[in-house]
Amino acid sequence: MDWLQLHPLSLYQGAAFPFALLFNYLCSMDSFSIHARYLFLLTGGHLLALAAMGSYAVLVFIPALCAVVLIYTLSPQEVHRCTFFFQMSWQTLCHLGLHYTEYYLQEAPSMRFCITLSSLMLLTQRVTSLSLDICERKVEAVSRDIRIKSSLSQQLHEALPYFSYLLFFPALLGGPLCSFKRFQAHVQGSSSLHPRYSFWSLTWRALQILGLECLKVALRRVVSAGAGLRNCQQLECIYVMWSTAGLFKLTYYSHWLLDDSLLHAAGFGSELGQSPGEEGYIPDADIWTLETTHRISLFTRKWNQSTARWLRRLIFQHGRAWPLLQTFAFSAWWHGLHPGQVFGFFCWAMMVEADYLIHTFANLFIRTWPVRLLYRTLTWAHTQLIIAYIMVAVEVRSLSSLWLLCNSYNSVFPMVYCVLLFLLARRKHKFN
Repeated sequence: MDWLQLHPLSLYQGAAFPFALLFNYLCSMDSFSIHARYLFLLTGGHLLALAAMGSYAVLVFIPALCAVVLIYTLSPQEVHRCTFFFQMSWQTLCHLGLHYTEYYLQEAPSMRFCITLSSLMLLTQRVTSLSLDICERKVEAVSRDIRIKSSLSQQLHEALPYFSYLLFFPALLGGPLCSFKRFQAHVQGSSSLHPRYSFWSLTWRALQILGLECLKVALRRVVSAGAGLRNCQQLECIYVMWSTAGLFKLTYYSHWLLDDSLLHAAGFGSELGQSPGEEGYIPDADIWTLETTHRISLFTRKWNQSTARWLRRLIFQHGRAWPLLQTFAFSAWWHGLHPGQVFGFFCWAMMVEADYLIHTFANLFIRTWPVRLLYRTLTWAHTQLIIAYIMVAVEVRSLSSLWLLCNSYNSVFPMVYCVLLFLLARRKHKFN
């Protein structure tokens, strides 16, 4: 998701906030039936999609409809493979349309189309999460015999939870991934047990968002007043890269907190519907860990946490050879395969692999606390600079900007980890 898209997305998320509070309030009333709850979420999703995307909303409605059709027509063993192939093919075609506009026509893409692509990426998460749940028997799909005997109205009634899950408005434009079982348990929960939003919790999130927005305004002035990657010289380029990446991170943090607040306002941030052994609700933004960790691998797990868990379940756990590289390669595909994304995610995979080896060997040889403190301080600074390098690489759109980044002093930081990866991998091989 391009950080430039996040500002209009935040406006639409903010506009949906009163409807999320209304939904949570209605769910506490016995007269608000389960069928009406599903319809409210689905109707809200359609209206929000039309408001944010305009005519491009059809690019989201079509794959959602096709996903439900595939779920109803295929066996549990086949549904994940087919829905995954269709959803990623559809999303890739839409991303190719963006490539055609940006790189061939040399035109700025429509903001509504960019928002549509962002929503499609989130829809892919929900579609594949649901299909995996069905394939793994965590969610029971309607049997074929029952489907054949059911009338059209009954089939539509049975398909309503799936449609509502794929298009429910609190998660249409952002937010941590919510599993279908958690979604269904919340919607079907008793009104007496239905979680209500916490006023103080939402107020605290609002204050955090306000603080991040103030920091973002101040940092944007610093970035705009200074030299860019084209005009910076030598060590100045390091400061330019760090401040630019800081602006990207503040934008993401603010948007993730708003998404999290919207889900909480609608009641989907509770532990209702959590199965035994299932990880609880985790927001995408763990700002303290992200800004204080000295390990790239931990940063990777905590950055956009629900997406990281989804990638781990979808790709990493099923990868037979080089699962880490497969995961980052798929992430680049899911994001759109822009040149900066391909380079950035490949670099990220190398850095995570190096991080594991570096800290494993360091823990063997560093014993005294002063040396360990010095080691943590240096690796923290190095981690932050490497992450800044990757983030700027992923966010830049033109090959010329990517070349300027790679040809600057900033490339020293990932190169140090690449050299250490090569040396430590050889040493590990000798030990084995």
